[in-house]
Amino acid sequence: MTIESDLRARSPWASLSNVESVRISPAKKTINTKLSLPGSKSFSNRALILAAFAKGESKITGLLKSDDTYWCLQTLQEIGATVRVADDLVCVIGIDRKQKVQKELYIGAAGTTARFLPGLLAGLTNDSVWRMTASKRMSERPIEPLVTALRSLGADVVYQSNPRHFPIKIGSKGFVGGQTMISGSMSSQFISGLLMASPMAARSVTIQVVDGIVQQSYVQITIDMMKQFGVDVDYTPDYSELRIQSQDYQATDLQLESDASTACYFFALAAVTGGTVTIDRLSYFSLQPDVKFVDILETMGCTVERSSDAITVQGPQALKGNLVFDMKACSDQALTLAAIAPFADGPIEITNVAHIRHHESDRIHVAYELLTQMGIEACEHLDGLKIHPGLPRSIKLATYDDHRVAMAFSLVGAVVEGVKILDPGCVSKTCPPFFTFLEQVGLGITFSERYES
Repeated sequence: MTIESDLRARSPWASLSNVESVRISPAKKTINTKLSLPGSKSFSNRALILAAFAKGESKITGLLKSDDTYWCLQTLQEIGATVRVADDLVCVIGIDRKQKVQKELYIGAAGTTARFLPGLLAGLTNDSVWRMTASKRMSERPIEPLVTALRSLGADVVYQSNPRHFPIKIGSKGFVGGQTMISGSMSSQFISGLLMASPMAARSVTIQVVDGIVQQSYVQITIDMMKQFGVDVDYTPDYSELRIQSQDYQATDLQLESDASTACYFFALAAVTGGTVTIDRLSYFSLQPDVKFVDILETMGCTVERSSDAITVQGPQALKGNLVFDMKACSDQALTLAAIAPFADGPIEITNVAHIRHHESDRIHVAYELLTQMGIEACEHLDGLKIHPGLPRSIKLATYDDHRVAMAFSLVGAVVEGVKILDPGCVSKTCPPFFTFLEQVGLGITFSERYES
């Protein structure tokens, strides 16, 4: 068992911690199903963190129960928030800002917590000291753009051992504010982290964003969520400049929508099987950028029905190929498209996703490796892939401790008999019941347990 899988086993919301592999078989009849999926990860952790720094008690319904939200809640309790969870409802009472604390915080592999919490902690003025540590992979992922910007505003954030990476030490001494610059080319989470911390500054903050933003939708999600907690952000239409006055977050009640990223695996399932899948509690007009993945599926021949409270995808007899897709806006679905691309009638090219090399795995290279192992002709580029049609071989697929690798390439098993996904428990990062949902819609799912010597 790896360090990461051992940490997953410590989460009460994790599943499959002792499962070595899962064997996936195609459905015995045409898939025709309607699913209610867990809440959005993007909304869940933003809402939880802002609730912890708000005055009063917030009630959040539709919470995603996953590794990321578990470690987020654990961390919020460590910093002094009161948290009560019942089914998909969580009540959060904001922290006592006057209490002085000296503590180590472990955030697991949650990228949102890693990028959102440092600035908020630095904005407190109670002289607390926090040492923030993360999982092995999270400690390899970048944090420098956020730390540099926070320091320029006067925040006390110091690297502990490896420059530009976790662990970091944060002093809750408050910060002045003013003007700062940050690149948006690597991750929108850095900008969101700055935004969420800025109202705590002594004076107004102006954020200048250079190099554009990888995924603007996530910044808009942050701005809208801040507004729901009583904080206004002024911004230019292209988000190149954001201005925030000193303000206090106020408690609120929220209903979270279904997770669009998870929904896309089931839309893609309909696409490759010629079936029909409806996801409720998800609007096509959602700010979650991955919801627009259905536009790509439509271009490939699927029939898509869009409404304000549900989306339905019906797969064609054969997926269309000879297409090029710029996946920057919904880059989390680049792996999903890579997994179903071999079943198209011509090559599929994925472009403009160089940044996904710095996610839980180097997702471009991992996709190339897995496709090649399955006998599919693929070309790896700096910012994407070109994938040629073919029938994949049935093999054991490594997941590289990346939940999106596991979920995306499980789709191959919906067409090819006997595909095995190794270390399937990694899906608990964002959707612990993923394989239960696959079984619910009709796929054959067989687990093989891990026996420790």
